[in-house]
Amino acid sequence: MTAEPTHALARLFCHVNRAVMKVTEAAAVLLVVAETFILLAGVVSRYGFDNPLTWSDELAQILFIWLSMLGAVLALDRGEHMRLSAIVNKLPAAWRDWFQTMAALTVCVFVALIIMPAYTHAIEQMDITTPALEIPDGLRAAALPVGAALMLIAAVSRMARCSSMRQFGLGVLFVAALGAALWLGRPTLIAMGNYNLLIFFVLIVGACVAGGIPIAFAFGTATLAYLALVTDAPLQIVVSRMDEGMSGLVLLSVPLFVLLGALIEMSGLARSLIEFMASLLGHVRGGLQYVLLGAMFLVSGISGSKAADMAAVAPALFPEMQRRGSKQEDLVALLSATGAMTETIPPSLVLITIGAVCGVSITALFVGGLLPAVIATLAIVVVCFARSRKEAPNAARRAPWGVIDKTFIVALPALALPILIRTAVIEGAATATEVSTIGIAYTIVIGLIVHAFKKHLNFKRLYPLLTETAALSGAILLIIGMATAMAWALTQSGFSAKLVSLMHGVPGGQVGFLLISVVVFIVLGSVLEGIPAIVLFGPLLFPVARSLGIHDVHYAMVVILSMGMGLFAPPLGVGFYAACAIGKTSPDKVFNRMWTYMGALLVALLVVVFIPWISIGFLK
Repeated sequence: MTAEPTHALARLFCHVNRAVMKVTEAAAVLLVVAETFILLAGVVSRYGFDNPLTWSDELAQILFIWLSMLGAVLALDRGEHMRLSAIVNKLPAAWRDWFQTMAALTVCVFVALIIMPAYTHAIEQMDITTPALEIPDGLRAAALPVGAALMLIAAVSRMARCSSMRQFGLGVLFVAALGAALWLGRPTLIAMGNYNLLIFFVLIVGACVAGGIPIAFAFGTATLAYLALVTDAPLQIVVSRMDEGMSGLVLLSVPLFVLLGALIEMSGLARSLIEFMASLLGHVRGGLQYVLLGAMFLVSGISGSKAADMAAVAPALFPEMQRRGSKQEDLVALLSATGAMTETIPPSLVLITIGAVCGVSITALFVGGLLPAVIATLAIVVVCFARSRKEAPNAARRAPWGVIDKTFIVALPALALPILIRTAVIEGAATATEVSTIGIAYTIVIGLIVHAFKKHLNFKRLYPLLTETAALSGAILLIIGMATAMAWALTQSGFSAKLVSLMHGVPGGQVGFLLISVVVFIVLGSVLEGIPAIVLFGPLLFPVARSLGIHDVHYAMVVILSMGMGLFAPPLGVGFYAACAIGKTSPDKVFNRMWTYMGALLVALLVVVFIPWISIGFLK
């Protein structure tokens, strides 16, 4: 793979793309800042002056779809969309280059095909006027064709950077041949009835995901092919479903929590928290393992990215843990396990997503998520305790009370933040979106106060931080949009009704259904990552769970913990490889050390399955 294309035209296109992406990046950063201030103004006006701004949520929602699309463009240009790369990375270099070319070409074809339907959708939305601002809704929907056009530029540029002319030509021929074969096979595909779903949503999606195509575009490509080849539905349906999936008001909290997590790390709050817990437990045998668990429990979920959570905690603890004799591969295995155990801790974006797409109360999910996470954490504690008994006694001395008091005072703002966020939502004082803006304002104020004394903030990091916020948010939200379109296609095909009927016949009733769901979501979490798996299959399976009398929150906890296990389980779990990358350790060395932790998490998961009270006992 060449860093710079050798063909003059390709080089020119890459230069144009860089200029376009700089403008896109600046616009996305401005949108992140604008969203934060607009929503914060709405919160202050509502709670501080008892005078709600009727237009704030509407304006924020209009800007939100633009932020989502521009963020998705940046994620595509930076290669940060969620994808399964483990299979392709094991191939020889020539084959890796071929699959990278095919991935970029597939993205090009998909976004090129949706530009006109997106434009038509935006024009039609011009006839609708927003209630508060009284402006055409098409101004909001215009983000879809603009984003698709920018993604086409980014995808073509990426292909120019990673592909030779020969690879490009072979790729075009392959895609053309595959398209022609599917088109000629239309009568056969239509005659297959719903069995053609296996072709589009198992074979095509599976091949795309295994080939390293970003998951969002794998979903979109399969849905577009299905609608074009075996239905009479217009392709505009894909865009309208995307729009619907990405426009939920509750999803406004996604970029804000991503930004909040980044600010927590930048402000030093995460490090102060770790230093306090280390002063309390550092002298205990295996004490820093418990500190790692506690730190992940407290900061988890706020950043919107498990990789960000792990990256905030690991560098602060790993050096000292290694000095005390811990092996790097053991530390990475523990880090990966902590990522799996904390998926249900509010304000996890997985909880927000499942509430938005499955119609479950987010407040109830925040309440229900804490105790299952405690059970999973205790399971890991048992493993850490057993392993620490085999280690040499800890030579570190108990920290003096003066040191503990000092670190506690410094860590107090960091300790208060997660409590503030979770209490505000659980008590119904604020929504998840509102509390995220409060958390951002709190973190900025505390960070500036601390900076006034320590001068440790690097303000040059702020712009890249905002850019990363936009890109990560766009990657997450595009998956939600594409999966919403795919779920709609599956529903319209009658698959959902057949699935409900099939699952009703599962032996064992509620327990049998829950155990099958555990297996399904462990596999899906491993292959598709968490949010894609939940967005795609949650709307299909939650109605089945309800019809069997399973509480929504109980089922959500089972699904999320199962998905978390899959996400961090080798050999396919993306989270597992992220932990290895953060710990700078070969996955091969960590592989065998994961199974004890996975076994403990499975026991904890089964406890949650068989004791619903753990998930719903504290609901009002």
